[in-house]
Amino acid sequence: MVNFNGSIISENELQFSHENRAFKYGDAIFETVKIVNNKVVFWEDHYFRLMASMRMLRMKIPMEFTLEYLESQILKVLETKEGSTFRARLTVFRKDGGLYTPKTNEVDFLIDVKAIEVSVKESYRVDLFKDFYNYSGLMSTVKTTNRMLNTIAAVFAEENDLDNCILLNERKGVVEVTNGNIFIVKGTTIKTPALTEGCIKGVARKKVIEILEKHPEYTIEQTVISPFEVQKADEVFITNVISGVQIVTNYRKKEFATEIGQKIGKSLQVKMITG
Repeated sequence: MVNFNGSIISENELQFSHENRAFKYGDAIFETVKIVNNKVVFWEDHYFRLMASMRMLRMKIPMEFTLEYLESQILKVLETKEGSTFRARLTVFRKDGGLYTPKTNEVDFLIDVKAIEVSVKESYRVDLFKDFYNYSGLMSTVKTTNRMLNTIAAVFAEENDLDNCILLNERKGVVEVTNGNIFIVKGTTIKTPALTEGCIKGVARKKVIEILEKHPEYTIEQTVISPFEVQKADEVFITNVISGVQIVTNYRKKEFATEIGQKIGKSLQVKMITG
């Protein structure tokens, strides 16, 4: 069962027309959230990111799109599911019609929920994806449904027996990985690409930065990172709200330590539970 504009219907009942703008133009944004024991993890952060994205893309925000309303619409789908841990995707897209210029800026929404078992891999290999660039700028920080670069990079990873790929921008700076943000550790300094590099404004990224800012033994920098710095790092880890922290163990011939990444991962798990 899915939630389409507040109505719970079966997947078979859901029908989109050939004028659907998410299909024709990628004119849509989405939030992927984790639900544990009927709690939407970090929901407030997801909600405000969604609202900021809608404003940036000039979508008309419905009056009923309050924090409480959208959370209730997500949890509404859970009543048809079994399990304790879920991945939910809330997609918002402009209503049908128009060419590049839409007929209206009003929106529809769709929520689908799947039960999941979250696990992190003990061995995790990454490499650079250099065929295409993730261009820097504010548009790249928005989670639109245009994820072609991520898709091609994921196919590349599978073809080359990798677990993930590092995406680069047009200046050949590190941006993120196919499904999350990236952090590198050198000594007590931990770096992650600045938003101006083109990375998604990740909710887990934000929470990890908050954790690190409270630990005086670490220095956190949001900055430009070169692929050379990844090679020279002591540790590398990836963040997203579903997996939390995934530690990278290998980059090409380099093998990384895991101590700090494990510590941050545990702190993030506590934050997910306590809010």
